[in-house]
Parts: sequence; structure tokens; C-alpha cells
Amino acid sequence: MSVTTACVKRAFRYRFHPTDAQAAELSRTFGCVRKVYNLALAARTEAWARQERVNYNQTSALLTAWKKTEELAYLNEVSSVPLQQCLRHLQMAFTSFFGKRAKYPRFKSKKKSRKSAEYTTSGFRYRNGRLTLAKMTEPLDIVWSRPLPEGAQPSTVTVSQDAAGRWFVSLLCEDSTVRPLPVTDTAVGIDVGLDHLLTLSTGEKVTNPRHERRDRACLARAQWELSRKAKGSANREKARRKVARIHARIADRRRDVLHKLTTRLVRENQTLVIEDLAVRNMVRNRNLARAISDAAWSEFRSMLEYKAAWYGRDVVAVDRFFPSSRLCSHCGAMQDRLPLQVRTWTCDCGATHDRDVNAAQNLLAVGLTVSACGAGVRPQRRTPGGQSAVKQETPRREP
Repeated sequence: MSVTTACVKRAFRYRFHPTDAQAAELSRTFGCVRKVYNLALAARTEAWARQERVNYNQTSALLTAWKKTEELAYLNEVSSVPLQQCLRHLQMAFTSFFGKRAKYPRFKSKKKSRKSAEYTTSGFRYRNGRLTLAKMTEPLDIVWSRPLPEGAQPSTVTVSQDAAGRWFVSLLCEDSTVRPLPVTDTAVGIDVGLDHLLTLSTGEKVTNPRHERRDRACLARAQWELSRKAKGSANREKARRKVARIHARIADRRRDVLHKLTTRLVRENQTLVIEDLAVRNMVRNRNLARAISDAAWSEFRSMLEYKAAWYGRDVVAVDRFFPSSRLCSHCGAMQDRLPLQVRTWTCDCGATHDRDVNAAQNLLAVGLTVSACGAGVRPQRRTPGGQSAVKQETPRREP
């Protein structure tokens, strides 16, 4: 999985503090982007009902016509670049829909949808570490928490505002500092959990920080105060911002821990074996949904995969139905049943196992076998007979 360093594109995200004029301009831009997206989606939906297809070029022509109308003349007051970009995003959404990779695109909501605008090279100027967007006379006051790669020039700039009212700018540029790490012979099996966030096949256990539980009382109080405010009032908006700030603090802490963990694992190991969990189905358990969401297993896997691709590492996902906890990692015998409350068990061969460590060791063993047989990061979902790539491995019969 080696990667050419010149092809690695990274988005560097920074917080900035706009002036009142810049905030007003960006807020108008967000509103216009949402309006154009919804208009284009409505036009394409109506055409779809007539069994016609409208592509990006036709929606771009519609945008030009909309700007000439008296009702939508305010679209000329903002930069045209984010408006064109939102049409491209809509085209990508329909491409994913027709490719059966996503659902039908949905309309953007003023209150719930993400506030963002994307600028290409014609919509901004970046010189000497100062970024100036179109329709603005002053550069953004960016908090440069880390420098951009030397000589890097942003190809795309995305400005956004989160629910807590914080402003962020994301600069997409090529990072020549990303190089594949030296090849090693180390491999590790990773079992995720709730009592411990990660359990490694080496026996190491990573404590689950439980970020949401730490702020649960504060969050409950803020949400109770929000419920008592009149809808549409200024006090309700203040209370909503307070709730959003708590959620943002929880998410920031969780993301920071996951970044540190995944970076360390990728640097130390050549092959990383994980379990292909169906997290979307698991959170339907009303007793464990909050804890599973707080652990962020899907985000952990996503970080592990893209960092492994950057640095030339291999990630192997073992089928979710593989009985990693019930197999003895010493003799291979499988227990008939092993309730979740049993954390330590003894096999008939005399070996005593920690449930999580044993599962991680079994994942490592079967993951190395799958990797040797040529299976990819994501095992086959549908195979002849409904079995996975792991379960299809049967012993060869003697002639």
C-alpha cells in the first residue's frame, strides 16, 4: 500500500476570528449556497419525475438565469465560486446515488445543515501566510496552530461555522512530507471495547476515556435550561450555543485521543488487524448506544485506514462473524457460549484467557492468514453461499 508522496493531499484545518463585516459576508454566502443547492435539487427532482436528467452544465445555466431575476438578484452580492462549487457537490451526490453508493440527495436545512462554503483558486488569494477570500478586502485572522508544508499552495479553501459559533478554515494542499515508513515485520491485532477502548494482541489495554460521561451532568443541566427557553427567543439561542459548546468540547477531546492512538499504532506496526464491526446496527441497542457512540469505533477505523495508506502500512479487517472471543488462542477449541459478563475463562487445554486479549490474538492470527490469501481491507459482503472471505477458507482434502 505504498503511496507516492506527491499525490498525498491533506486538509489543514485552522480556527479564525472574522471581523463583523467578514462574518456578515460569510453568513450571506452560506445562505446563498444553501439556496442555490436547494433550487438545483428541486429542478433536478422535477426533471427526474418527468424521466429527464439534468446535469451540472444545465444547473449552471439555471444559476445564470436565476441571478437575472428580481427575486434572486441577491445571489450576485456574493462570490460566484462557492455557488458553482455547491452545484458540483450536488452532481457528486447524484453520481453516488446513481452508483447505488448513497441515498437520494436531501434538501439543506437552515438550522440543521452544516454551514460551509468552498472556494477554488479563483476565489481566494494566499500570499505570505495571509488568506483573503473573494469579496473581502482584509485577510482572515487565522490562528496558525501549525505551519503548512513548506512551499505548499492551497488548491481549495473551505470556510465553515459549527453549531457552537466557531469559525474554521480548511486549506487543501499537497503534503510532500508524507513518506512511507520503513517496512517492519511487526503486526498487531486490535480488539475494540467499552471497558477498554482498545485491547492489543500484545496484552496492552488502552483505557476508555469516556469523554461524554465526564461532561454528562454539565450537558444535562445545559439541555434542561434550553428546554425552558421560549422558542425563537434570544435566550434560547444563547442556551443552544451553550449546549453546542459542550458537545464540541467532547468531540474535540475524543478526536485528539483517537489521532494520537492511530498515529502510534501505524508508526509501530506494519500490519494492523481489526474486526469489521457493523457499528450502525450495534447502536440500535438502546442500552449500549450511548457508550458505543462515545467510543467512536467507526472514526477510529477511518483514521487507521487513511493513515496506513499514507505511510505504507496494511490494514486487514476480519469478518464480524468470526468467533474471536470464544476461540482458544492456544489450542483452537471453541466454546459453545461465552456471555459478555465473563471476562476471564479457562479452556479445556488448561490455558486461562483474558477475554479481550484472547480475542485480539485470534484476530491477529486469522488476519495474517487472510492477508496471505489476498483478501483486502474490507472482506466480501456477499459471497456464494453467503459466507465471508474468512469462513470460505476450508482445509484441503487429502487425495
